Amino acid sequence: MARRERNGRVASRMLAIANALDGMSRADAARAAGMDRQTFRDWVVRYGAAGIAGLHDRPKGHPAPRLTEGELAALANIIFRGSDPEKDGISTWTLPELCRWIGSHFGKSLHPASLSRILRENGFSRQKTRPSHPAKDPKAQERFKKRGSARP
Repeated sequence: MARRERNGRVASRMLAIANALDGMSRADAARAAGMDRQTFRDWVVRYGAAGIAGLHDRPKGHPAPRLTEGELAALANIIFRGSDPEKDGISTWTLPELCRWIGSHFGKSLHPASLSRILRENGFSRQKTRPSHPAKDPKAQERFKKRGSARP
């Protein structure tokens, strides 16, 4: 059966148990399979409880998403809307600012690196618009384009 098994780790466990059943000491059977005695004991217990199926790795669970779909939609909305310096008190959304916003609106604490991963998984990139000074003068910009840095 171990030769037909596609998973090499399961085959190794099968061979270790077969060696122990053939009279090899548990320590020697474990060493021959490349594991320590306590790990081999754990696999023997699982083999005794579930048979060969117990030698397969159990599926790993995945943690629940940190933000729900509704929270992600609200976050996307605020990112696309952009920041309002008068209302939000900031000139542009940065990861730390977004983390503070999530904390105040959803009561969840996120690290900026975690938020970066969440945003990348949802199709956002690190690109942002060029910052604009609140006191800029479009007429002065046009004059500069026409005449250079000379003042009128």
